[in-house]
Amino acid sequence: MLKCPSFHPCPSKRLCTPMPRQDSAVMAGSLTHHGSPNPGYSPNSAVPVPVITQTDSRDKWSKKMDFLLSVVGFAVDLGNVWRFPYICYQNGGGAFLIPYILMAIFGGVPLFYMELALGQYHRTGAISIWKHICPIFKGIGYAICIIALYVSFYYNTIIAWALFYFYSSFSTILPWTNCDNVWNTPDCTNYFGVDNVTWTNSSRSPAEEFYTRNVLEIHKASGLRNVGGVRWQLMLCLFLIFTIVYFSLWKGVKTSGKVVWVTATLPYIVLFILLIRGATLPGAWRGVVFYLKPQWGKLLETSVWVDAAAQIFFSLGPGFGVLLALSSYNPFTNNCYRDAIVTSLVNCLTSFVSGFVIFTVLGYMAEMRKVEVEDVARDKGPSLLFITYPEAIANMMGSTFFAIIFFVMMITLGLDSTFGGLEAIITAVLDEYPDQLSHRRELFVLGLVIVCFLGSLSTLTNGGAYVVKLLEEFGVGCSIIAVGFLEAIAVSWFYGINRFSNDVQAMLGKAPGLFWRVCWVAISPAFLYIIVSSFLKAPPLTLFDYKYPDWSITVGYIIGFSSFMWIPIYMVYKLVWTPGSLKQVSRRKVRRLAVCLRPERTIPDIHGDSLNMAAVP
Repeated sequence: MLKCPSFHPCPSKRLCTPMPRQDSAVMAGSLTHHGSPNPGYSPNSAVPVPVITQTDSRDKWSKKMDFLLSVVGFAVDLGNVWRFPYICYQNGGGAFLIPYILMAIFGGVPLFYMELALGQYHRTGAISIWKHICPIFKGIGYAICIIALYVSFYYNTIIAWALFYFYSSFSTILPWTNCDNVWNTPDCTNYFGVDNVTWTNSSRSPAEEFYTRNVLEIHKASGLRNVGGVRWQLMLCLFLIFTIVYFSLWKGVKTSGKVVWVTATLPYIVLFILLIRGATLPGAWRGVVFYLKPQWGKLLETSVWVDAAAQIFFSLGPGFGVLLALSSYNPFTNNCYRDAIVTSLVNCLTSFVSGFVIFTVLGYMAEMRKVEVEDVARDKGPSLLFITYPEAIANMMGSTFFAIIFFVMMITLGLDSTFGGLEAIITAVLDEYPDQLSHRRELFVLGLVIVCFLGSLSTLTNGGAYVVKLLEEFGVGCSIIAVGFLEAIAVSWFYGINRFSNDVQAMLGKAPGLFWRVCWVAISPAFLYIIVSSFLKAPPLTLFDYKYPDWSITVGYIIGFSSFMWIPIYMVYKLVWTPGSLKQVSRRKVRRLAVCLRPERTIPDIHGDSLNMAAVP
């Protein structure tokens, strides 16, 4: 059925778009007759508007808290525990909080709020939402899904490492406590409880050798050219992880919303326990001073502000499509503004508090080693979680208990983010192909989990840590920021800030203030552009003592481009298949694609049903 609206913003011609399939009857009348919260949408009374009400079969959150815990669980991940404390220290300690807070206020939180509002208003995933915003940018949705797939290839492997540690923790004496194990080498040096120990550049702690030689067995790989065989122990751990993920996601938000009550709250209980324990350790105060001592001169360095912007972006997670997916299951009138403020605040405070958890323990290690804290705190990557912190736990009273709860925390933090990332793909694809997949969710989720498991096999090899690092740097880093930048531009400039503000007013009864509009139009896109520029000047990639060869960097750029390329490809496709000669593809036609190819706006009413309006400007 074709429907030609009586008014169309395109000056050249009307464009008849296929009507979506409707389940209920067509009713004539104005939107205000159906209880719209925004009378400003009422068309001229002389021009009656046909309104089509859809039967709303979309899943909904059982409780508001299910949604909030899911968002918090996604935003608060492993990076909050290990990355923020070191970024804070390396960029001025307490002084770093100034650029961090400013970047959160003017960049991260506005983008976070924008995605929540977009998903809640249009009630669809990252691909099909562009039908309502600006169809020529639909490639952004495909790029988001591919990036989320790359994340699933390596992120779950890190959770599998944590599961391996969790299993190994069930021992009276933790296996990374001493040098008497089969995987240890002559370089293994245990300085805890031993006097007159000489530490050289070749010395390795028991915790480091446990991680590199027993968990990873990285010594059996010569690099990316020869990554060795698959570690069956890690494959078994990953299989268990994906089994949990499948049965948490297969029924939709009805099941995942219940699981997050455990996975999103347990880390906070463990963080509180570890914080109390860390504060009672000798030397803990040294770590806190090291963590927060202000270095005001750092604020004059551009890199500090760039690091603050990158940290808040990856911490809050706009641009990953997860916020779009999770908020699309909300009621139409849900207060997404309050949700954005509350969840952003929780995320930032969690990052800050986790710094105390980490650095009290590092201060204790410095006290035990009789060295400075900076000599202990040299790594800012996963090594902190799998070498430094476990080593400190191993020498505490009650080490087995603290090791178990620490790795339980890591597993639950990782699972929450995995739920969100895969739900972004699931929602996007099911909304784009509802006729084929809407009644086959369980099979689709099973297929997706299998694909993710198979894609993760390369990260389970002896040299899998090298693959993890490559995917983390190139599969996600610059690509997701560039995608987020284009998303902000498309919504604010092409869809229009006034149009988007009216959408928010329809949901909340109040339009966004000037601050939010200025951030969406100018400040937030500039915030993302700064981060993209910094990623183009990244230092050489290294892991442990391995320096990535030039050909692997080229492969990394190809991986990154493989997701981003769908944005220009879809634009070209849309230009070619739009009626008219290619010779007529000019600025006028591009504008028509951006403005006039939008189908009729679908505005949910206060009861959550969709109202298709033909004449809404």
